Amino acid sequence: MRLPLVAVAALVFLRIVVGLHFFLEGLSHLRDPSWSSAGFRKAAVGPLAGSFRSLLPQTGAWSGTLGRADGRPAAEAAAAWQASVVEEWRRLLDRRQRAAPLDAADRAAAEERLAAAADELRDHVAGIDDELAEHRRQLERLMGMERRPGVAEIPFERGRVAKKRAELAAQAAGWMADADAIGRKLVADWDAALPSPEARRAAAAAAGPSALWRADRFVSWSLTTIGACLLAGLFVKFNAIGGALFLASVVASQPFWVPGAQSTYDQWVEMAALLAIAALPVGGWSGLDHFLVRWCPMCRGVSGDSGT
Repeated sequence: MRLPLVAVAALVFLRIVVGLHFFLEGLSHLRDPSWSSAGFRKAAVGPLAGSFRSLLPQTGAWSGTLGRADGRPAAEAAAAWQASVVEEWRRLLDRRQRAAPLDAADRAAAEERLAAAADELRDHVAGIDDELAEHRRQLERLMGMERRPGVAEIPFERGRVAKKRAELAAQAAGWMADADAIGRKLVADWDAALPSPEARRAAAAAAGPSALWRADRFVSWSLTTIGACLLAGLFVKFNAIGGALFLASVVASQPFWVPGAQSTYDQWVEMAALLAIAALPVGGWSGLDHFLVRWCPMCRGVSGDSGT
């Protein structure tokens, strides 16, 4: 298919502009060690909100205990959550032991600090048992609201459900933050007992990256790579489709028909541009794909150049 030169030039310009946006966005994430998609995931609404929130960090097995409306007593769920938090601390201590071995006396002291932290957590949970019981009742109420006929079709009802879910999530985040504070104090006590800065660094590295951190790094490198390839005109069709799929995931996190959804107009426009770049056979014109299809005809399917 042959297009006028001005149309080809416009497509090339579009490819470069979109590629530059992707590249700079991904690079900014990689350069900022504090960047996280947690805020984006927390703000997700609609049918896929649970999938987006699944990678959010949680303290212990909150979603399977206190955060789950399964009908069991609140005290039992609270005990199960406490046990899961303490088990996380114990696994961390085991990993630290492998990274920075302790002698028998130091290991016993670390176990004592762990037991003291467990007692502190138990006392803290005992002080908020009424609030936790009410939280569980509200979870049950939320489930009832979600099962009500027509709730998905009535904007007012959808808004009530979204508001209640956000309130309960904020409560849970506060209680998990309290447990995290106890855990950080415990780790600081463990670190203080280590003999050298090298041992402390080795022990700190034993914690390992979270699933959210790994997902964020994957997204950041993907954006950077897609942007660089679009700028260079390399494997244009493949990278344009990849970029469009990423934007589709952003759009899916904020369905426009759900009350309270954030605007995704910019993402829709850029997704449409990437689909146009992927669909037309001149997206790689003036880029590396223009030469690649001549050196490797089999690469034509993932490039944006027709080779003519």
